[in-house]
Amino acid sequence: MADSQLGAITDLLRASPLDMGGDPHTMRIVFDEMIGSHPVPEDVRTMTVELGGVSAIEVTAGGGEVSGAVLYFHGGGYALGSAATSVDLAADIARRSRTTVYTVDYRLAPENPFPAAVDDALAAYRGLLDRGLPAEAITVSGESAGGGLALALLIALKDAGLPQPAAAAVLSPWADLTQSGRSHETKAAVDPALTRQALSTRADDYLTGADPRSPLASPLFADLRGLPPLLIQAGTYEILLDDAVRLAAKAADDDVAATLQTFPGAPHVFQGFSAVLAEGARALDQVGAFLRTHLDRQAAQAGPPLLAETASPTDGS
Repeated sequence: MADSQLGAITDLLRASPLDMGGDPHTMRIVFDEMIGSHPVPEDVRTMTVELGGVSAIEVTAGGGEVSGAVLYFHGGGYALGSAATSVDLAADIARRSRTTVYTVDYRLAPENPFPAAVDDALAAYRGLLDRGLPAEAITVSGESAGGGLALALLIALKDAGLPQPAAAAVLSPWADLTQSGRSHETKAAVDPALTRQALSTRADDYLTGADPRSPLASPLFADLRGLPPLLIQAGTYEILLDDAVRLAAKAADDDVAATLQTFPGAPHVFQGFSAVLAEGARALDQVGAFLRTHLDRQAAQAGPPLLAETASPTDGS
């Protein structure tokens, strides 16, 4: 059954009109229409908020009390996507981790090139701190380029002397904008969503001449010492597989607790299909458990309970 589900998702992605290397203005419309075709579950509540001057959507899901926060960054090659398009995936994480997820509308390239997205991520994190959430009550996450941005945020926090969050979970992270991973060649025939050429186009639009090896652009080349525990997930049918594998190795070399999980036959950001894909549901279960474990561990060490939050009413977002 699992192989059948994976095959169906792979076929769906191959037939998709989305071209990750295409004109960003056209592809943003395609991307939004694709995501908008999936109804958000009834237990999801959203509210538009501002974090440090950056727009975000606050997402809660399920019932019961939630505690702690996840600062989430959507994918799209730094050129596509939005907080709104990530609500479904953010809600899946909120439900499983029993947290409030804040998915960030960071500025997109080519209109706003590097380091605009990193600046927005840092501002949003400061915004959570300003709301009274201690760093140990915050985790970060993101998929694809958003996974790379989540890692860049951790590095920017270290550079700024700000406290690290409790943990980070990154899904199919784009951590190397030089495209030097061997899987760009070895997985090219089986990846139904991404190509080296498309990613090179998006990297050029984002960097506009900046060094692709800059640690804030390609966290794979950063000094990761001092970062919080990392959970890194990837499918084996994606050209970014080596970004995940090499990131885990670099983290271990830099004395960072890192857990790498690979899912055979799964494509890029397969977690987004968790409603119909067993591997996606299982991966998000592990994301939720990982984030909850580290939030609870930090709370136990700190003594007082994490700042509890109740579900916010929807504003129609």
